[in-house]
Amino acid sequence: MKGVVLAGGTGSRLYPLTKITNKHLLPVYDKPMIYYPIQTLVDAGIREILIVTGGKNAGDFLRLLANGKEFGLRHLHYTYQEGEGGIAEALALAEHFADGDKLCVILGDNIIEGSIRDAVEDFRRQPRGAKILLKEVPDAERFGVAEIVGDRIVGIEEKPKRPRSNYAVTGIYMYDNTVFDKIRTLVPSERGELEITDVNNAYIREGTMTFSFLEGWWTDAGTFDSLLRAANLVVQSRRRALEPAAVGSDKT
Repeated sequence: MKGVVLAGGTGSRLYPLTKITNKHLLPVYDKPMIYYPIQTLVDAGIREILIVTGGKNAGDFLRLLANGKEFGLRHLHYTYQEGEGGIAEALALAEHFADGDKLCVILGDNIIEGSIRDAVEDFRRQPRGAKILLKEVPDAERFGVAEIVGDRIVGIEEKPKRPRSNYAVTGIYMYDNTVFDKIRTLVPSERGELEITDVNNAYIREGTMTFSFLEGWWTDAGTFDSLLRAANLVVQSRRRALEPAAVGSDKT
């Protein structure tokens, strides 16, 4: 399976921080934002990764990441999204890179505490279709929301006023190679974008969508509040990870 990090967009909600740089290059605690989704894919055993970026600062990704040596990779792939056509349009640029393989796609501003390795391994064994990761949240109306009946997702509604569940669709998606055919059938939404929710609902109608629940905390970092929250969550996790070592060192 191959990995795709979607790191385009103008980052308008973070202006003026994004006036001279791409949102995904901003720091989250002690690392650039883009490091976190790349590490999520690497930790899941994915070694072929494509970065989809755009805007005036696309070259900065190459200067920062180079070939991915810092992540134990031999090579990173890059492609450029012109304009603001939506997540599905950005994903369409990965068709040549995918070359018929399954993909694990992650939004470049999504930061998680846990691992997606088990979900990735499950999808490797899934014959066809798609898989998404869900997280129970108190403010589901801010996200795409999955309606679940039994062990199936029967639909996803984008930012509903009255959510049918508390399960938000996180920015981590897994697709077989039919995803590009599905994207070609999409029409732009009212925002003028090709929506990833429409792609997911196409798989649901097909009956090939599965899901898992994401362990640990999850946040995006696309607003001032969520950028601060992401940094605080990262530092809290680091401190918790160091606590057993600190206790052990006191006993020696």
